[in-house]
Amino acid sequence: MANPSILILAGDGIGPEVMGEVKKIIAWYGDKRGLAFDVSEDLVGGCAYDAHGTPLTDATMEKAQEVDAVLLGAVGGPQYDSLPFAVKPERGLLRLRKEMDLYANLRPAQCFDALADFSSLKKDVVAGLDIMIVRELTSGVYFGEPRGVFTEGNERVGINTQRYTESEIARVARSAFELARKRGNKVCSMEKANVMESGVLWREVVQEIHDKEYPDVALSHMYADAGAMQLTRWPKQFDVIVTDNLFGDLLSDLAAMLTGSLGMLPSASLGAPMANGRPKALYEPVHGSAPDIAGQGKANPIACILSFAMALRYSFNELTEADRLEKAVEKVLADGLRTGDLMGPEGGTPVSTAAMGDAIIAALDASL
Repeated sequence: MANPSILILAGDGIGPEVMGEVKKIIAWYGDKRGLAFDVSEDLVGGCAYDAHGTPLTDATMEKAQEVDAVLLGAVGGPQYDSLPFAVKPERGLLRLRKEMDLYANLRPAQCFDALADFSSLKKDVVAGLDIMIVRELTSGVYFGEPRGVFTEGNERVGINTQRYTESEIARVARSAFELARKRGNKVCSMEKANVMESGVLWREVVQEIHDKEYPDVALSHMYADAGAMQLTRWPKQFDVIVTDNLFGDLLSDLAAMLTGSLGMLPSASLGAPMANGRPKALYEPVHGSAPDIAGQGKANPIACILSFAMALRYSFNELTEADRLEKAVEKVLADGLRTGDLMGPEGGTPVSTAAMGDAIIAALDASL
């Protein structure tokens, strides 16, 4: 059988630097664990625009559709701010999500013990935090029609449409319930059913899917604004949160900061199973391209490395190896190694991007 295939799209800014550490870890798995991958690379975002005049070529899109998983670094930078909207770097990422139909965005928020002091919340509120936000990614207000800026009378009007079908809600609900069964067996669904008809439908469909297919999972419903309050009040009450595209965008960024640093946060965007049973999948760190530190060896590669750990878990069913990599990250942090974003009042040993990657590989070696 052929090796599992990975397409690496390192992108812009710090993307190539953090992805360089992931490539070292992929090579380690081939050398030390007999887990080999067929890896190819291509361009996305600003670098693709510079080379081809588009943030994602049709040929790259075709590659992404064929591989078992896509690993993406980051896109964008100030030099692209003046580009027309249709060719901005971010449009490449949105095209990948839309055309691969990656409808379930998994955003874990996990607070490692060694970093509990970095959160803006009290240590006892966030220590041991481990929640998963499942955001619907390909519908809702970001894609609904009609949309645009129009002229009505003597003024302009901006319009975006919040639109969901039953099937779109049902499939992301199933993703959340399946995840919960492998975690704490609890799902909280968040919407605004008190003021939005789309929220009424969302609540009804999630409840129907639960009652028919997942009665063993504990289900609760919460208005999204109340959910934001509860995430800052006592986030450990949650296990899996499922919500729509707009609220998921907001709530996952809020949850991200509970952990103390965007440089620590991975994500997975998953779609329907392919012929080989693996889901369409794209994995990327939550942080942006950070152009102010690009090329300086200051970037934290952990979010990108943990995104690869998610690929091991969700695309390749290598649960033991995913755990191994996450524990290696935890050990390095417990040993006090810190990239610049993790340096705080407690101090620590400052390391470069490459040195952090090397330390994680050393921890992997020690795990054998």
